[in-house]
Amino acid sequence: MAALVGMTGCAGVGDAGASATARTRVSAPVLASSAPGSSTPAAPSSAPASAPASSTPATSSSDTPAPSPSGPPPFSAKIEKVSRDDVRYSWRPGCPVPLSGLRKITMTYWGFDGQAHTGTLVINKKAAEDVASVFGKLYEMRYPIRRMVPVDVYKGSDYDSIDADNTSAFNCRNATGSGSWSNHAYGLAVDVNPRENPYVYADGSHAHRNADAFVDRPLKKPGVINSGDRVVRAFARIGWGWGGSWSGAKDYQHFSENGR
Repeated sequence: MAALVGMTGCAGVGDAGASATARTRVSAPVLASSAPGSSTPAAPSSAPASAPASSTPATSSSDTPAPSPSGPPPFSAKIEKVSRDDVRYSWRPGCPVPLSGLRKITMTYWGFDGQAHTGTLVINKKAAEDVASVFGKLYEMRYPIRRMVPVDVYKGSDYDSIDADNTSAFNCRNATGSGSWSNHAYGLAVDVNPRENPYVYADGSHAHRNADAFVDRPLKKPGVINSGDRVVRAFARIGWGWGGSWSGAKDYQHFSENGR
């Protein structure tokens, strides 16, 4: 049974011996605020893991929660165990976190179209509730997110997921330019709006042409993350650091438990 977190306004590696006992909570958000955003609808969490790596998930009516009589629906987040089929491309034996140490969060997010949508994020079990609380805060801010589907929709391709401006977390891969595991391989890092918040090398170059207009900081555009802003502060409240504060290369999309 899933752990359900409902909000009306609204870190290490998980072990294999996780309790299967579900928890249900309906509460006010752990974090809260408010800000606008608008543009392109996000893709649904129901997109099949076997979709072509280069495809962009299609939007369906089930992706948009029903509004309440007084406005948009409240934030909600459901935390569930991850099956092998859920991560058929992004996880394999030998990854630094077992399947039992992962969870998927099905939750509400605010789209660039000014509407509520439902997305899915795969994350480390021990960070799931904290990360859900952060996205509850982002929803209350009306911080826009382009789409939120597991990287398996892109057959585990980090490049294709980024090119689609997809917000994601777990992917068993090495860190960029390194032979060591990325924090994403532990499910302890999240990339948010990677087009609006690109990885910029120390020489100022970047890998995705669709991010050309988003390299400089500070920058006031929807979905962009700037130093010390509400998105950075929301993750800081759960102890997570921002890649935009690194010296040399800047990873503006990246938040992680250890700040790397």
